[in-house]
Amino acid sequence: MTLAFEAVHPKVAPEQLFVFIHGYGADGHDLIGLSRPLQALYPNALYLAPHAPDVCSVNPMGRQWFPVYWIDGSDPAEMGQDFAKNTDIFDHWLTDQIASSGLSDEKVVLFGFSQGSMVSLQVGPRRKDPIGAVLGFSGRLMNAEALPREKRSEPPILLVHGDADDVVPYDSMSLAERGLVAAGLSVETHTSPGTGHGIAPDGLEAAATFLRRNIS
Repeated sequence: MTLAFEAVHPKVAPEQLFVFIHGYGADGHDLIGLSRPLQALYPNALYLAPHAPDVCSVNPMGRQWFPVYWIDGSDPAEMGQDFAKNTDIFDHWLTDQIASSGLSDEKVVLFGFSQGSMVSLQVGPRRKDPIGAVLGFSGRLMNAEALPREKRSEPPILLVHGDADDVVPYDSMSLAERGLVAAGLSVETHTSPGTGHGIAPDGLEAAATFLRRNIS
């Protein structure tokens, strides 16, 4: 299975590849606009935003990477099954996009929000060839107990979370950091004061600072 996606192409051969991974009930349109502020730093990057494979149970106009049983009343086992299935689909799609771009993996950035952050943290460290960076906004680390034995690479990771998030609790960031560090990964964190479940300007600035150090 492949994934439909939104794209912003550079006018020249791409020098970096940014992949935006949306949250529950959204789709690729939700984050592709983040290409605009990032183009100030990376004007020749290729920006992609895939649509998750499944229609969202509670919002038929949106998509989901996996069901959330306490929101949509699904079987709890289905959540884990679909997470495994769809992160695998995303991983294969990503491999195809990297090959099509002609770029090396170290020029790739995964930028995930909420469910997309969970997808990013699942896929990034499990790829054999290390990607350039993983940015996880307002998410959590799934399958933390399996990461030490499944990790295949160590991309630099930035976690950003609002301390007023009432959807994915703020302490999910520290729990994710702990799990990632335990697996031997390098992690930085940023708290967006007073921010709920969203991406604030200070979070984008933290991301820009992080990217300047890791992606040329």
